[in-house]
Amino acid sequence: MDDLSTKLGGYDKLLNRRARKYRELDLKNRDLSDEDFRKLILSEYTLLKRPVIVLDGLVFAGNSEDTIKKIESRLHGSK
Repeated sequence: MDDLSTKLGGYDKLLNRRARKYRELDLKNRDLSDEDFRKLILSEYTLLKRPVIVLDGLVFAGNSEDTIKKIESRLHGSK
């Protein structure tokens, strides 16, 4: 998970802000460090943004329209 975080630019990029647990813990209103995000994700799997796809050494997390377009572009040969 550390490698995924490094490639994405931080653990916050792996955090699922749509998860019920995210709202229950009121994470939006807390000032959290990268280590805090790491511990939260490891302790509560629903806080991991999904899917996480590693493709040609690149990491994609989530299923937003932009992320899907980037994955499709990579799969179809555009860099």
